Amino acid sequence: MRIAVAGATGNIGALTATALERDGHDVVRISRSLGVDLVTGEGLDAALTGVDAVVDAVNGQGATREETVAYFADTTRNLLAAEERAGVRHHVLLSIVGVHRVEGNAHYAGKREQERLVEAGPVPWTIVPATQFHDFAAMVSSWTEQDGVATIAPLLVQPIAPADVAGVLAEIAVGDPKGRYADVAGPEPQDLVDMARRTHQARGREVRLVPTWSALFGTEMAGDALLPGEGARLAPTTFEEWLAQQR
Repeated sequence: MRIAVAGATGNIGALTATALERDGHDVVRISRSLGVDLVTGEGLDAALTGVDAVVDAVNGQGATREETVAYFADTTRNLLAAEERAGVRHHVLLSIVGVHRVEGNAHYAGKREQERLVEAGPVPWTIVPATQFHDFAAMVSSWTEQDGVATIAPLLVQPIAPADVAGVLAEIAVGDPKGRYADVAGPEPQDLVDMARRTHQARGREVRLVPTWSALFGTEMAGDALLPGEGARLAPTTFEEWLAQQR
C-alpha cells in the first residue's frame, strides 16, 4: 500500500513511517521540512497522489489555546480536503486518552477540534487515543527546568513506548476504518514525578523535582483522568524496559 504519514519528522511519525516501510509499504513522508505545508496546503495534492491511507501524527503548535485550536483545525481541514481530492480511503488520527475529560488544557482543546473535524469529514476514519509516552515525564520537566530545578505535576499516567504506538498506527493504517478505536496504553500505571526522576537518573542527570499543579496541568487531570478506559489495548513494553535503553 501507499501510505502517507503527516508529521513524519516527529518522534511518532518517524517511527510509524519506519514500521510501515519495514512491512513493505510505500511511505510518503509529509512535513514542512520536506516541502509539504499543512497550514497552507502547499504540496499536499502532489504528496497524496496515489495514496491509500494517511496517518496523522502531527504535533500541535501555538502559544495560546486559540492558536493551538486554530493550528489543529487548519491542518486537519487542509489534509482532509486534499485526501478527498486524491481519493484516500482511510484517515488514521493519533489522539490522546482522556481528551474529552480535561477541558482546561490548550493542547487537549486542539485535539478535540481535530477529532470533531475528522468525525464530520469526508474520509473514512479511525481515531486512536493513546496515553502519554514513556519520554513524556522528562520532556515535561525540561519545560520548567532552571538551574537544575524543575516543577512537574504529580499526574497518574499509564505510559506507552513510542515504538509501540507506532506499531499500532501502522497496523491500523493498512486495515479498514474502525471509527473510534479502543484506548491504547502501556502495561501499568506510573507516577509522573517518579518517571521523571528515574529517567534523569538513567541519563546521568541531576534535577531536583518540585511536584506542583500548574495552569498547564491542573487538578482536573488528577486521579484516573488520564488512565485508559475499559477494554483498552495494552502494549507490551514496560517503562522499566524503555528506561534500560536510556542508559
